[in-house]
Amino acid sequence: MFKKILSITIVLFFSQQLLMAEAIKVFEFSEDEMEILKVRKIKGKTTYILGSNENGNYLRAEAEGKASGLGKEVTINLLKTPFINITWKVQKDLSGIIENSKKGHDYAARVFVIKKTGATALSNRAINYVFSSNNLVDENWASPYTKKSIDYVLSTTKKNLDEWVTVKANVREHFKKFHDLDVKELNGVAIMTDTDNSKLKAISYYQNIYFSSE
Repeated sequence: MFKKILSITIVLFFSQQLLMAEAIKVFEFSEDEMEILKVRKIKGKTTYILGSNENGNYLRAEAEGKASGLGKEVTINLLKTPFINITWKVQKDLSGIIENSKKGHDYAARVFVIKKTGATALSNRAINYVFSSNNLVDENWASPYTKKSIDYVLSTTKKNLDEWVTVKANVREHFKKFHDLDVKELNGVAIMTDTDNSKLKAISYYQNIYFSSE
């Protein structure tokens, strides 16, 4: 009986280790990490503040007529971990704007996944996963600024305003569907809360962003 219990314990342990190995965490949301994240300023600077709750560290973002993102160059093997997982919340949204227009192209929360496809940043392809204030989950469109970036709604405040939501998307399938690219490896991930076009105010939170095998 003891040997049987020991055998089961060993199997469970290695199963847990395998699951951990197949989950790639992108952001720690720690003070040390904030020092090394790349800041991309578009107009002004979004205010990003660290915090924590019972589920770990999070990042609070606030923007009013501003737009700047935080990015990390990271290699993600989409053959092994094609799914992005995001836990986020929008406390104050951008209701009333037309998000697929240049004047309304703002999001209270968004997470970019990036594939380098050329020598410059303008040549890169991206899927922009957004927490929409006006559209429904799974709606999508090309960015009004560049067809090389697709906006895809993973959450909406029409259903989940001021509530934590956890979502998942198959990144590899989306690159194939929207960019006709068989992407085996990502090169970067970024987050951004922006209101530079609408001039409105947004407050959102990001937590536990990682890639998984399923």
